[in-house]
Amino acid sequence: MDRILIRGGNRLSGRVPISGAKNSALTLLPCALLTEEPLTLRNLPRLADVDGFGHLLNQLGVSTLIEGARPEDFGRVMTIRANRLTSTVAPYDIVRKMRASILVLGPLVGRAGEATVSLPGGCAIGNRPIDLHLKALEAMGAEIELAAGYVRATAPGGRLAGGRVVFPMVSVGATENAVMAAVTARGGSIIENAAREPEIVDLCNCLVAMGASINGIGTETIEIEGRDRLHGATYRVMPDRIEAGSYACAAAITGGALELVGVAVADMRATIAALEEAGVTIEERGDSLFVEAKNGLGPLTLSTAPFPGFATDMQAQFMAMLTRAGGASVLTETIFENRYMHVPELARMGADIQVRGRTAVVRGVDRLIGAPVMATDLRASMSLILAGLAAQGETQVQRVYHLDRGYERLEEKLSAVGADIERVSDG
Repeated sequence: MDRILIRGGNRLSGRVPISGAKNSALTLLPCALLTEEPLTLRNLPRLADVDGFGHLLNQLGVSTLIEGARPEDFGRVMTIRANRLTSTVAPYDIVRKMRASILVLGPLVGRAGEATVSLPGGCAIGNRPIDLHLKALEAMGAEIELAAGYVRATAPGGRLAGGRVVFPMVSVGATENAVMAAVTARGGSIIENAAREPEIVDLCNCLVAMGASINGIGTETIEIEGRDRLHGATYRVMPDRIEAGSYACAAAITGGALELVGVAVADMRATIAALEEAGVTIEERGDSLFVEAKNGLGPLTLSTAPFPGFATDMQAQFMAMLTRAGGASVLTETIFENRYMHVPELARMGADIQVRGRTAVVRGVDRLIGAPVMATDLRASMSLILAGLAAQGETQVQRVYHLDRGYERLEEKLSAVGADIERVSDG
């Protein structure tokens, strides 16, 4: 099993290219199920989750062709063609490793009139039920069965009907499944209290490029007129706002200066505002973001929230950064109830963090000390990398397969800007 070794204390400086968004890529890939024609995705990040989703599509009879990156993209180009589906079953062995696999449910029912999908796995960051996904499909006429760890959804007559979906709470994944199911349903659909995350906007824009009729993109009410069929398209995956925010925290915790290249600045307003409040200098340069921390860090009071609020996927990275801030910071996690599993590992490195329920109080310390630590989920992994960059001595991060799910070429990017970091294989 691989480990990442970091010898901390180096000030980071230079340019970091930002990859295509993992959370968007995993939503765009299943769009290929909605058409017989090819869907080509550019700027696709090289990630374990992307490879895993491609393997899942292959199991359904979908062909995937991967090409190298174009000069203007950091990632790969993948052409996906689902001209003939050979299966509508997403098996346990694949789905258990990646929660995003549930996103084949909506497009499979929309295209084939049926889908059988294993209940999903993924990071152990709390209870993330799929009941909202199922209620959305039921609102469009689907019949749902749960048995032996699988969900089976069928559309009477082979096609979903338009419907009205009213989410009692904001859910990104359920919104994505509902949108993909509705674009080929018979008649119109209205999705209320929809998630507004940039990745939802990216999904809708891709579907529009494939011929879908969608209004209200980026708002809490999405109106969709179902089409008999969609066509192929070529679409570029949006930049990863969470990766960009993570490298911004790397600049901050090391007192460094990084230019993040290829950023969608408008998608990062909450992250940028929090960094500036902590004393970090931010300069927008077109599609780049210059981040510098030279006067120390101040404490913050933050609460996670759906977009446009502060992203839950940035909470762990900010916690690591705030271990080096002066004074006490207060973080409240409102999205997931079990997203503080990185706290004991940061404490092993000398962090002073007290957790009460969903609130964590982080008191800045004079120094962090390198130590062996173990990653528990994707964003927790990055928090340990950040702490290791600032710590004295050597930090060993184990279970780095979590990192490989969401950060492309992590060691390469950090080494290029001055970090002393390497991957070591025990095998």
